[in-house]
Amino acid sequence: MRRYEDSYKQKGLRKQLVDSILQKGITDQSVLAAINNIPRHYFLDTAFESIAYEDRAFPIGEGQTISQPYTVAYQTQLLEIKPFEKVLEIGTGSAYQACVLAELKAMVFTIERQKRLFDLVKLFPFKAKYPNLRFFYGDGYEGLPTYAPFDKVLVTAAAPMIPEKLLQQMKVGGKMVIPVGGQDVQRMLRITKVSEGDFEQEMFDNFSFVPMLAGKKA
Repeated sequence: MRRYEDSYKQKGLRKQLVDSILQKGITDQSVLAAINNIPRHYFLDTAFESIAYEDRAFPIGEGQTISQPYTVAYQTQLLEIKPFEKVLEIGTGSAYQACVLAELKAMVFTIERQKRLFDLVKLFPFKAKYPNLRFFYGDGYEGLPTYAPFDKVLVTAAAPMIPEKLLQQMKVGGKMVIPVGGQDVQRMLRITKVSEGDFEQEMFDNFSFVPMLAGKKA
């Protein structure tokens, strides 16, 4: 069961979290402000409330996790979000990352393949703060062709390769941030669509994500 109270103590812990990810190299002030503005404990069971602002991942069910805040900030900083950009997120999970993107005033389209997680997010009252946030139950490898093209694409699970259909759904000039690799460790990549069929790839740090799986799970 979740509680939706944001105390002075929790705000103070959130400020300490922001200070810690700043020290780890996150310098985008808008990203730091978004992390500071969003009560992370809202996205976790009350059992985790006292440790919600530790910089680590926590289980949210169905074998999934709410990402480490540093990882959320890292991916978001690489995306270079601008207000009103259309962003496709693959892997809604708890919706914490999606809310960070929405806090940055992006138009967020987020897909979850796990029906139980999708249904839980639909009942999550905090999401009402963000009318610029839309949720979809579907296969992340397929993307959302009906709503394409997107300015930015964010993949929050470990992909064995860069999904071709997601590349097709990017605007020219758009960017994708995606962790690519095996089960244990992945390299964070940023792909820029230079023209139709032409992409530039940048490589960043190593991370460890849950795997990106195909299909929908009822």
